[in-house]
Amino acid sequence: MHLEDGRMPAEYKKYIARKTMIILGMLIFLAAFSLFAVCVGAVSVPLPDVLKTLLGGAGTGVYERIIWYIRIPQILTAIVAGAGLAVAGVAMQSVLRNPLASPYTLGLSNAAAFGAAVGILFFGLGTTGSNIADAVVVQNPYLVTLCAFLFSMLTSGIILFIAKIRSASPEIMILAGVAINSLAAAGLMAIQYFVDDTKLASIVFWQFGDVSRADWPELAIISGIVLICFLYLLYKRWDLNAMEAGDETAKSLGVNVPQMRLFGMVAASLISAVIVSFLGVIGFIGLVCPHIMRRFVGSDHRFLLIGTAVCGALLLLISDTVARTLIAPHVLPVSVITAFLGAPVFLYLIIQKKEI
Repeated sequence: MHLEDGRMPAEYKKYIARKTMIILGMLIFLAAFSLFAVCVGAVSVPLPDVLKTLLGGAGTGVYERIIWYIRIPQILTAIVAGAGLAVAGVAMQSVLRNPLASPYTLGLSNAAAFGAAVGILFFGLGTTGSNIADAVVVQNPYLVTLCAFLFSMLTSGIILFIAKIRSASPEIMILAGVAINSLAAAGLMAIQYFVDDTKLASIVFWQFGDVSRADWPELAIISGIVLICFLYLLYKRWDLNAMEAGDETAKSLGVNVPQMRLFGMVAASLISAVIVSFLGVIGFIGLVCPHIMRRFVGSDHRFLLIGTAVCGALLLLISDTVARTLIAPHVLPVSVITAFLGAPVFLYLIIQKKEI
């Protein structure tokens, strides 16, 4: 960028303003849709009651409980988890320079599912509970979550270790992720084959991604991890921009490429591990959202990181709202909806653009 008399050119100002307006517009739509999501569900809540409750007025007791104990935690979890998975996806795609990199394709999601299955199998954490609905209840969910988190981070550690001994090249990291993804999937299938019906139901139930599993304490943990890692990646936005141009260019600009690649992967892995371990496997958010936002704001990480976070929050919130209302009062797993929404969008992007 060339400065004219020490001032930014008009074209550059327009460039900044356009991208800023796109992100602001998405934020306004996210806020409006969040309000709509509070109103709809198995029990519809009138908008005046929602506004009265949110603004601290004395609303109807039943509606207050629905809003504060069910709807708001679920909506906020969808927003934070969607933003986190999308940011993890854009970080992985940037540091690995691979458009197909995401928490799901690198095996972190399957590793978490395998860890949860190990917890259910060896610690006996699954049982059939409700006599009315014959629903599956996972006992000691925090222990299952811990197992899932440890296996997901172990997978990330193995990928990073292999990359470190092979100079952290993106190709090595992608291939290691694909191999470990296959191993985790095979281990998961083996466990499902040998367990009894009760534990099998528990494992399958856990695999279905569902943002309603998180309450206020879980939301606080997820939000803290996502915020810290997001701020780190935003702080390193110029390094990520340099790496988009290639390793040699980034090195010539003073970027420590192997270190940035490792730290970027650690941040992305930590985000995806904590989300998947609490909520289950949710695919396509981390893969699709970065590509959507690149079409609107380009590859400048000053805007791409924020825009992708908002896009991920929107996509997961819309998916969760559809899952809650499509066959109400029954609720579909949100991972089913994200796949149905994400796959066609990704195919459309592939058709529209020869090079993703």
